[in-house]
Amino acid sequence: MQLLPVLYRQEAGADLDNIFIYLVEQGASRNAARGFVGRIKARCQDIGNVPEGFPARPDLGPGIRLAQFERSAVILYRATEEAVEIFRVFYGGRDYETLMRR
Repeated sequence: MQLLPVLYRQEAGADLDNIFIYLVEQGASRNAARGFVGRIKARCQDIGNVPEGFPARPDLGPGIRLAQFERSAVILYRATEEAVEIFRVFYGGRDYETLMRR
């Protein structure tokens, strides 16, 4: 049973779409890209089971936490009493610290 429901901000949904597009443009099959994005979404759902289980990153915003994914992506989220809100998903070494501070 999941402790908290997981919600995606519009930006996080766009990030997942862009990761899919990028992987396909780089030569991955659509199935492989879909599978990768699916694994990221599964990781996001897992965060709902342990919302306080990842490092806090107050330098990126109030209540923001960071979950690593397969050494190639990071998931930034905030947990409240009602839900886990996925803020952004950054892939491939993007400078998420600079992007989040804007």
